[in-house]
Amino acid sequence: MRVAVVGEPGGWHVGRIVAALAARGHEASVVPWATLGARISRDGDTFLPEPLAGSDVVAVRGMPGAGGHAARLEDVVFRMDVLARLATRGTRIVNSPRALEVAIDKYLSLSLLAAAGLPVPATRVAQGAAAAVAAAAELGTPCVLKPLFGSRGRGIELLESPQAVAAAVAATGTVAYLQEFVPHEGWDVRILVVGAERFAIRRVAPPGDWRTNVSLGGRPERFEPPADWVSLAVRAAAAVSAEVAGVDIVPARDGRVLVLEVNAIPGWRGLEAATGRDVAAALVRHLESGL
Repeated sequence: MRVAVVGEPGGWHVGRIVAALAARGHEASVVPWATLGARISRDGDTFLPEPLAGSDVVAVRGMPGAGGHAARLEDVVFRMDVLARLATRGTRIVNSPRALEVAIDKYLSLSLLAAAGLPVPATRVAQGAAAAVAAAAELGTPCVLKPLFGSRGRGIELLESPQAVAAAVAATGTVAYLQEFVPHEGWDVRILVVGAERFAIRRVAPPGDWRTNVSLGGRPERFEPPADWVSLAVRAAAAVSAEVAGVDIVPARDGRVLVLEVNAIPGWRGLEAATGRDVAAALVRHLESGL
């Protein structure tokens, strides 16, 4: 199997995937996002670089704006378009361009989760400080402001008053994605769906913080989630059409179990350290299953 791993050379996850592919006798090539290109003719598109065009499977590791520098909107759109056109030629792409587009957009992904009947936090999305204050009044404060696009807990703020909401939205000038603050016992759960395989950790918030992201100092611990929580994760991945997904679930103090979000490019470094399980090998098994 020839696999193009689209991502940044030298990245930990890219290295793990390449090593796992080699261990199974597959040919792997790393294709940086910035090298994607195309030739257009009456005979159809030719995709560049050659490892991309000649691959049986494309494994996407990282979003198209990654790479240590800010990508322009046209860069991101073009890179996703190349993958989408490649998919029309029959090349399997994991995750699909559509899954990537949906999962990176918190509004769209949460809307699809809710439409699929999954329990999600009360959420309001607004443009402008005045509309954001009105949305926060509906939710009540404190509430959580999140960037519409973003991951690893970056840019998330807990806002204690309507005035704080107005100031935060005015400062960022972005769409206000506001959620109810869900009191919890200092931990949540990340369930990783990799095709037919499941992995899970509990993420414990660092002292004095309510955020549990491992990238922000959260501590990953081995955890066996109840079967109904695993079912929620599988349904959430399906709702955004992701074959590989990290699903964040929080048991609230009031007894609710809520799906917070779905990540279509999930990290698993902390999960492997906590569980001793080989996620990269599971990903390769999933890629093989589609041959």
